[in-house]
Amino acid sequence: MIAFYTDRFVLPLPQGHRFPMEKYRLLRERVASELPDISLQEPPAATDRELLRIHRPSYVQRLVSGSLSQAEQKIIGFPWSAAMVERSRRSAGATLAACRAAVSARTIAVNLAGGTHHAYPDRGEGFCCFNDAAVAARTMQAEGLAQKVLILDLDVHQGNGTAVCFQNDPSIFTASIHGENNYPFQKEVSDLDRSLPNGTSDADYLECLENVLLEISQRFAPDLMIYLAGADPLASDRLGRLSLSHEGLRARDQQVLAFAQARNLPTAVTMAGGYAQPISDTVVAHFNTVALCYEAFCTRAEP
Repeated sequence: MIAFYTDRFVLPLPQGHRFPMEKYRLLRERVASELPDISLQEPPAATDRELLRIHRPSYVQRLVSGSLSQAEQKIIGFPWSAAMVERSRRSAGATLAACRAAVSARTIAVNLAGGTHHAYPDRGEGFCCFNDAAVAARTMQAEGLAQKVLILDLDVHQGNGTAVCFQNDPSIFTASIHGENNYPFQKEVSDLDRSLPNGTSDADYLECLENVLLEISQRFAPDLMIYLAGADPLASDRLGRLSLSHEGLRARDQQVLAFAQARNLPTAVTMAGGYAQPISDTVVAHFNTVALCYEAFCTRAEP
């Protein structure tokens, strides 16, 4: 199995910034140490041509050139830097590379970052500059590698940017399970949305997911899935407001991977959000996702 990493491209942040940039390095190091059979690869950066399949030229130009307004930077949550641009390109490139790898082998591939689902065609939001899943989905279609793409977003925050990118597009199905009282406070309309109250725990979450996967199977037949496996539904997450355990998150991932395996569905997995205290809780959750993907990959590979 291939996992793409981008932690060499570090986004410089002010001291005390709440975005946990360190988690990406810690995750890669643990994967390298404990899952040595996974091929760790650095992805190419997403090109302008790929980005422009989703994002408006004026926005890409402002972001790349450093001419974003202070208000735009504030909404994104990051101060502009050339390193921010490169990091964002690499994150989008990693999800696209994972999609290509998954489709090529009809299996699973992973981006050890990604999940930047708050980015709209014309702007960034919520620590998201380019929408990696949207860019990857549209590029896979443009290259003839996929026709119908499912974007299953289980980050605790709704994939508002992704929803807008593909409204009224029957070839891409957007599904999101998220906290109803959490950011973004003005929700968009996905093809399938389920909002959960504060404090939702394992059993109720997993029942909701079972129903969502059943509804997807009745409404859409994808030939590629992009799965945003956010760690932020964890009870210890600072920004989550739900109360899932590590066992609940593992059961969530198992349900999703079983859905993919039953359909022989190529799947690209991104880590998406995770803001737990201590940061080790987030790293454990992300690592568990990668480990489960590897187990599913090995199962598929058996004759």
